[in-house]
Amino acid sequence: MKIVLAEKVSPATLAVFQEEPNWQIVTPDQIKNGLAAELADADALIVRSAVQADAKLLESAPKLRIIGRAGVGVDNIDADAATHRGIVVMNTPGANAIAVAELTIGLMITMARFIPRANATMHAGKWDKKSLQGQELRGKTLGIIGLGRIGQEVARRARSFGMELIGYDPFVAPVIARENGVGLAPLDEVFRKADYLTLHVGLTPQTEGLINATSLATMKKGVRIVNCARGELINDAALAEAIQSGKIGGAALDVFSQEPLKESPYHGLENVILSPHIGGSTDEAQEAIGIQLAQQVRDYLKLGVVQNAVNFPSLTHEEYQQVAPYVEMAERLGAFLSHATPGNLENIQINYAGRLAQGKTELVRNASISGILADSDNVNRINAAAVAQERGIRLQEEKKEFASGGAGSVLKLTLHSASGVSSGSATVLHGSSPRLLSFDGIDIEAPLTGTLVVIRNHDVPGVIGRIGTILGEHRINIANFALGRNVRSQSVPQGQALAVVQIDVPSAAAANDALAALRKVEAIVSVRLVELGKI
Repeated sequence: MKIVLAEKVSPATLAVFQEEPNWQIVTPDQIKNGLAAELADADALIVRSAVQADAKLLESAPKLRIIGRAGVGVDNIDADAATHRGIVVMNTPGANAIAVAELTIGLMITMARFIPRANATMHAGKWDKKSLQGQELRGKTLGIIGLGRIGQEVARRARSFGMELIGYDPFVAPVIARENGVGLAPLDEVFRKADYLTLHVGLTPQTEGLINATSLATMKKGVRIVNCARGELINDAALAEAIQSGKIGGAALDVFSQEPLKESPYHGLENVILSPHIGGSTDEAQEAIGIQLAQQVRDYLKLGVVQNAVNFPSLTHEEYQQVAPYVEMAERLGAFLSHATPGNLENIQINYAGRLAQGKTELVRNASISGILADSDNVNRINAAAVAQERGIRLQEEKKEFASGGAGSVLKLTLHSASGVSSGSATVLHGSSPRLLSFDGIDIEAPLTGTLVVIRNHDVPGVIGRIGTILGEHRINIANFALGRNVRSQSVPQGQALAVVQIDVPSAAAANDALAALRKVEAIVSVRLVELGKI
């Protein structure tokens, strides 16, 4: 077995591989004729962030079975090219959770006690004790946005300071929040009640710009904000303005939308603490990341165990060809239902029917969950089931030999929460076209591609025409218009209808304006925009 370490790793990481007899380990200083030449007979490639494992490089690695990324981000790895070649791509999410959580707590203390100013004034020869009277964390309300591994670690530590914890994460079961002493609440309520607010979510279209002029206006005067997640979660201009006005008491930022940080509205603001993305930069975290990755790679090469993969699990070419369209369909159906379930998700029921039920369904299952949890952090088609379990979400699967309605294979997803149930079914037509078959018990056939506007309305005359008129007034073209009405569903009130409209969007502003206009129509109950992308 040949392992190529393209970038420097810790001695402990190297030792994991060296313990294996007859394994050839190539370190960076031993690569003499270029990485491509070294990969000609390699089984595994270990990288950090500098090496670009692109399609061209992978062409020179015919025996390569796995690429290990020491860290979370895999932007430097062409996962699609790796999947096509049957190469598993693994990363190491969560290994730096404690490091980031400790920095978060440290930044909160730093803001509460004005430590940077105290240090600066002392070095300047001043004894400015009166102006440095701070606050205790005890008794303050900490709002945690995102209760994944890092958010949970922050909660555990904040409890020891006697803080009141309130959190928002629609992808965590209430039992997990309770175990960590966090009271779940709607996002707006977290914004309103928090004395300190910390962000621990991934970057998605829904979370980008989460902290903006509107959300800042709802917050307490003097709230302090910590961001050790992603810089793009914050509208920098809006936050800087709110700090200057005194609305926001301070901020501690470790991540930025453009790194390294050069020009910034935060420069010169005394009550803003800036650090150069050091959340995971501890000796222990880097050691843990390297050791975890080495163990994952070793276990895959020796035992075939796949952990923290970011692409598909191992399938034969024939098996993959058969299941791939349903994998894509399953993820799209999950994403379609993702924001339709009221309350925090507690249970996912997956029903397979027809030919789909007769084959390997693990990948279809994980793709479904991945779609449902797409706005959560570090979820992919390999680790989705494990993430769901970690978050206290129960999974149920059922298989039926025959599919109803004439389709060869049908997948149905049912999402349960304490507040209600939402369900949808779908199939694949013509070998590659994912189609919605029903939503909350209403039969409807619509494409699961592109930009969809999902509209619930009272089943009265004139609504369809009004929808078309409003979209036309905003210069939005209708690509497909699917209709359904409630004749038997218990999930939808009698006399309610459903429209799924596929549209061509000229701009985000036009779409937002059109949705706002649709919501003003008296007969329309709800409007939801779903972005599923193209096939």
